[in-house]
Amino acid sequence: MIKKIIAAVVLVSLLTVAIVQAMDKKTEAPKTTSQETANKEGLSIGAKAPDFELKTLTGDTVKLSNLKGKKVMLNFWATWCPPCKAEMPEMEQFSKQTGDDVVILAVNIDPQLDVQGFVNENKITFPVLLDAEDQVNEAYQVLSIPTTYFINSKGVIKNKFTGSMTLDVMKDFTEKLK
Repeated sequence: MIKKIIAAVVLVSLLTVAIVQAMDKKTEAPKTTSQETANKEGLSIGAKAPDFELKTLTGDTVKLSNLKGKKVMLNFWATWCPPCKAEMPEMEQFSKQTGDDVVILAVNIDPQLDVQGFVNENKITFPVLLDAEDQVNEAYQVLSIPTTYFINSKGVIKNKFTGSMTLDVMKDFTEKLK
C-alpha cells in the first residue's frame, strides 16, 4: 500500500514538472524577423522608424529609407474601417495642400479586398501601399486602426496618432517634424 502511495506521489510530481516545462516553452515563442526589428529599433517617440518596402496599387515600389530628407505621414488603414473612411477625405485634402517635403503613405492592411475600388470611389491621389504579408503592420506594432506615425526627415518617429485625424491634426503634427 505504501509503495503505491509513493509511486503515485512520484508520478504526480513528474507530471507537474513536465507541465511546468511545457508552459515555459510556450511563453518563449520564437520571434519573427519583423518582431525582432521592431523590438530592436523600438517604436517609441524618438526611435528610428523601421524600414520597409511595399508595392503601391500601381505596382511601383516604395521604400521608406529612400524618403530620407522628407517628412513622412505613415497611416495604417483598412477599407472596412469607419474611422479610416472618415479621415480619408481630409488626408486627400492635406495631400493637395502640403508641400513636396511631406510624403503621405497610406498602408492598407486588407489588400485582399477591393482597395482600388475604394481609392477610385474616394478619389485618393496619394500613395496607397499594400501590406499583403502583414509585415509592416507587425513591425510598427499597430494594434488599432487608423494609426498614423509622423516621421521626420532623418527617419525618426516624432509622433503617433491613433484614431481618425482631422486636417488640423495632420497640419499640426507635420509642422512639428524637424
